Amino acid sequence: MTPDKVREVMAIYRKRFEEAGIEKKKLLDASHNSYSLNSLQHCYAMLDEIDVFIQEARMDKVFRWLGFIQGCLWSHGVYTLDDLKNHNRP
Repeated sequence: MTPDKVREVMAIYRKRFEEAGIEKKKLLDASHNSYSLNSLQHCYAMLDEIDVFIQEARMDKVFRWLGFIQGCLWSHGVYTLDDLKNHNRP
């Protein structure tokens, strides 16, 4: 997955968060989070950090964070596994 493709996928997720009225919110507490909205808000905020990692050519971290976000989106029923696979395709 190229940096440009990652940015394309991130744009899909940003649009989805915006359309759903999700606000960005970094979770600073490392404890377990059981509130779905907090998880999605945190994922939305993570997208900005991924931009920085791309600029720094830290692609391993980019892929870990993107995978985390995609896992949250799937677990909250925002996207199906097929949707997520298709997002990642060239």
